[in-house]
Amino acid sequence: MSGGQIGKPDEQQNLVLVPRRRTKGVQSMETSRADGHQGDTTHPIPAPSAKEYPSGKVIIAVMIGLGIGAFFYLDLGRFLSLNTLKDNRDHLLAFTDANYAAAVGIFIVAYAIVTGLSLPGAVILTLAGGFTFGAVLGTLFVNLGATTGATLSFLTARYLLRDTVEQKFGKWLGPFQEGFAKNAFSYLLTLRLIPLFPFFVVNLVSGLTRVSAGTYIGATTLGIIPGSFVYAYAGRQLGTINSLKEIASPNVIGAFILLGLLALVPVVYKRVAAKPAS
Repeated sequence: MSGGQIGKPDEQQNLVLVPRRRTKGVQSMETSRADGHQGDTTHPIPAPSAKEYPSGKVIIAVMIGLGIGAFFYLDLGRFLSLNTLKDNRDHLLAFTDANYAAAVGIFIVAYAIVTGLSLPGAVILTLAGGFTFGAVLGTLFVNLGATTGATLSFLTARYLLRDTVEQKFGKWLGPFQEGFAKNAFSYLLTLRLIPLFPFFVVNLVSGLTRVSAGTYIGATTLGIIPGSFVYAYAGRQLGTINSLKEIASPNVIGAFILLGLLALVPVVYKRVAAKPAS
C-alpha cells in the first residue's frame, strides 16, 4: 500500500456457507468469511410445505373407507332392520335393565358411528331408542348420538374437501356462500326439519360452506328433535309396526314441512324489511 490509499486484496476472500437455525417455513444460510464476519445470503432455502404431504387427510380418508367397507363386507346392516329389532326386543330390554349405563353409552356411540360414516340404519336405531329408553329419553339419546355423528361428518367434509372445492369453484360459489352464511341457522334448521333432504347429504354439503361449527351444531340439535321424537314415540309401539311407511305418513311429513317453512320466516322478514319503502 502507498500514499495513504487503502489497498484491496488481490484475491477474493473465501466464503463458506454455514447452516443457520431453521426458522418457521424457511431455512436460511449464513456466510462465514476469513475475517470472522458473517452475513446472510439472499437465497433462502424453503422448507417442505405441509400441503405437499397431506398425510393427515390420507389417513382419515383411508379410515373412513375401511369403516364403510367393513360395514358392508361383514353385512352389519342385517342387524339394523325392523324385523331384527322386533325379534330381539326382549333381549334388548333385559340387557338394558341389567346394564342401563352401558346400554346408553353403547347406543349413543353406535348412533354417532352410523351417522358419522353416513351408514344406513339411523331410523331403526331411533325406533330402538324409543322402545328401549322411552320416547323422551330415547329422543335425548338419539339427539346426542346424531348430533355428534353429524358434527364429525361436517368437520371431516370441511377438512378433506372444502379447500379443493373453494379452489376449483370459489368464483361461482362465492355469492351462494355469502348468502348462506348470513342466514345459515334458519336454512339449516329448515333442512333438518324437512325430511325430504337426506341427513348425510346435509352433513357433507354443510361442511363445504362457510357456516360456523357452532351454528351448525345448534341448528342440527334443534332441527332433529321433532323427527327423533316421532320415531322414538313410535318405537314404544314396536310390536304394532309392520313397515316404516306406517310412521312416515303423509300427515306427519306435512307437519314437518310446515315446521320447516316456519323456520324460514326470519329470513323472509329480513329480506322484506331490507327493501326500501316506495
